[in-house]
Amino acid sequence: MLKTIKKYGMGLSLIVGLGCSGVVSAETTMVVGTWLPPTSVQNSVVWPTWAKWVEEATEGRVKVKVEYDVGHPKSYFQLVEDGVIDAGFSYHGYVPGRFRLPMVAEQPGMGVGAEAASVALWRVQQKYFQSADEFSGLEVVGMFTHGPGQLMTTIPIERIDDIKGKKIRIGGGVQADIAERLQAAPVSAPATKLYEMMQQGVVDGTLLPVGQQKAQRLAEVTKYLTTIPGGMYMGTFSIFINPDFLADLDPKDREAIMSVSGEKLSALAGKAWEETDYEGLEFAREQGVTIVEHDQNAPFTQDFLKLSEGMDQAWIDSVADLDINAAAALAELRKIAREYQAQKQQ
Repeated sequence: MLKTIKKYGMGLSLIVGLGCSGVVSAETTMVVGTWLPPTSVQNSVVWPTWAKWVEEATEGRVKVKVEYDVGHPKSYFQLVEDGVIDAGFSYHGYVPGRFRLPMVAEQPGMGVGAEAASVALWRVQQKYFQSADEFSGLEVVGMFTHGPGQLMTTIPIERIDDIKGKKIRIGGGVQADIAERLQAAPVSAPATKLYEMMQQGVVDGTLLPVGQQKAQRLAEVTKYLTTIPGGMYMGTFSIFINPDFLADLDPKDREAIMSVSGEKLSALAGKAWEETDYEGLEFAREQGVTIVEHDQNAPFTQDFLKLSEGMDQAWIDSVADLDINAAAALAELRKIAREYQAQKQQ
């Protein structure tokens, strides 16, 4: 007997039950949606690795199938919640106002790579943020950040003041606050539209991790890459599954999936995204991008740090109604991240 439990326009999720003399074998396909191209590290490393973990942990009873371009990046939270797809990931900043707590990891000043930041964010989410129920309707199985966000432009930027009035693409979240402080002219758009926007002169630049110079081939449309230690911000993402999908699984398979998720999945994603930054920097050099690396004492860096003063408190104030100890969460996040980074470098 073949029983179809879900049928989507972009894929099929099946349970195959073969009943004979009380013996039943079952296989379930988890349909995972993604909005980034196949070349993205999320699709070339994170999903395939996790899929292998899931299949091994469930002894082949649950398999993962990735579907591309299911919808706009901001729609993935809703697509999973509604059961259109079983799992997905997205950037919190694409849905302004809904996910305020993860923004703790986007604030300037963390000073670590994406792996350390991702592990710290997961632990703080578990300890401090779960009671706020910001992810109602979703089962969060991982959280991660991309690497330090830097400035990529089609025009030279020598001083912080040079950014004033320039059209800078932002993806939401803390980037919006940074753009306002820089007095830039923000243009809201998903990262997947950026190549065309920079190529056509719609924007003068963007804030993104250096890995996107290669992943989205932005080095082909970027003339200048300006970096500061620790970057200007870090973007946060979550990975989530539809709770009904999990509830329909055999408890041992549900437990198996969770055993290869959580901090393990968060670290995997963070590390994968962090490693793309090294590749992106090398690709930018190969493409002839002018790279300006400001050190900690450079006027550009110091001016940015002055402009970003007060952002920590602004975040704390923004979540004051959620009955969580935001100041403690922020302090612990940075402590965990920096200790993890130091241990990693030993």
